[in-house]
Amino acid sequence: MTTILNIPRIDCATDDAREAILRLRRQLSPRGDVVSARDRTRTMASFGEPLTPQQVVERICGDVRDRGLPAVLEYTRKLDGKTLAPEDVRVSQRELSDAFRAADPAFLKTIRRVRDNVLAFQSGILHRDARFKRGPGCELRLRYRPLRRVGICIPGGAAAYPSSLLMTVVPAQAAGVPEIAVVVPPTAFGGYNADLLAACHALGVTEVHRVGGAQAVAALAYGVEGIEAVDKIVGPGNLFVALAKRYVFGEVDIDSIAGPSEVVLLADWTADPRYIAADLISQAEHSPGASVMITWEPDLIDRVAVALSEALTTLSRGDLARQCLEQFGALILARDEDEAVALSNAIAPEHLHISTCDPERLAERLTNAGAIFLGHDTPVAVGDYAAGPSHVLPTGGTARWASGLSSNDFLKRTSLIHVDHDGLARLAPDIRMLADKEGLTAHRYSVDIRLSVTDPLLQEET
Repeated sequence: MTTILNIPRIDCATDDAREAILRLRRQLSPRGDVVSARDRTRTMASFGEPLTPQQVVERICGDVRDRGLPAVLEYTRKLDGKTLAPEDVRVSQRELSDAFRAADPAFLKTIRRVRDNVLAFQSGILHRDARFKRGPGCELRLRYRPLRRVGICIPGGAAAYPSSLLMTVVPAQAAGVPEIAVVVPPTAFGGYNADLLAACHALGVTEVHRVGGAQAVAALAYGVEGIEAVDKIVGPGNLFVALAKRYVFGEVDIDSIAGPSEVVLLADWTADPRYIAADLISQAEHSPGASVMITWEPDLIDRVAVALSEALTTLSRGDLARQCLEQFGALILARDEDEAVALSNAIAPEHLHISTCDPERLAERLTNAGAIFLGHDTPVAVGDYAAGPSHVLPTGGTARWASGLSSNDFLKRTSLIHVDHDGLARLAPDIRMLADKEGLTAHRYSVDIRLSVTDPLLQEET
């Protein structure tokens, strides 16, 4: 029997539509309050008091900074229920190679094909050094160099995620990062998952540590026995991972402070409601995951609602997806296409799927999205698993100003400036004017002394 889905509906023609959409935006914002009941229970059991997620992260990160590996192992025992000896944290090369040899050949072929797709795209967009001439005697250069060492967080709580490994490791490799340290929880879906370890070996990853959560982020940021500190931490994770990355930012660089996965679908009369339902459910099954459809076709709202109710009964994660759709989803009826575009830009979703008769035309007007999927036959799963751009994307409305992870995020840029004596003379009047306006006499002096045989300060004194 099909149970009717109680997903929120918002009609933009009604008086309360604006407030309903604002509530939706607040719900998707990175405020740090979307926590599963399981995580709340573990927090109480581990700390003996109902700490907020931010308080939990501050306590864990501070403890790891102060005590090092013993703190990491303690929180691994308390939060992950796994007791590890120091020598058990790093996955041995033999374990990696054994997992690779035992892996399904078809799985390894998929890993290689996707790696090639991602590597081709990420290498193609890589920043290149630039050189400019600004008149005689003045040359400017911009030089890119890879970060020396990066840490990559791979989830492993509810499922194994070799796709996240591909979408983080390969962009770093495309950038030329020489040292990549992967951290993954010590779970059957994480550090003890044969497929994930085999994928690491296939990608040439040699450093894998069985630690997860905020303690893994802190270990990467500060360095502990057996885990050298990194320059940047990237990769998806739960709320505690996101807040830990925010906590250590400044000590190291991070990719983003990510929240629950989300999708907005813009659909017109040409969209198949079964496809729309499948795409909404595919984000909701992340649990939590936010799924929103915006359309200006009144009939499509009802047809999608029916398709959702039918599809949920056939999927193994249907119950989880149903809860998320009812809590974090919405079917929005806009008054017209223009209003739908404005709403999507205001939400600024992680994934934006344009399922219309002319998606390219609408895409030109849609400025805020982590990734845009064009047409009826381009589900978000194409980007999640195989296409080439990384699936590590900005969430919670941060696509207004943030971008998805790419190979260029593993590069640091340095400007190089060279002027000869004549070039300095040509720039000197402007340097003197600005230095005088700012009252920085030594700045002017550093130029004048090179252009005059006599010390200009001594001339002023006489």
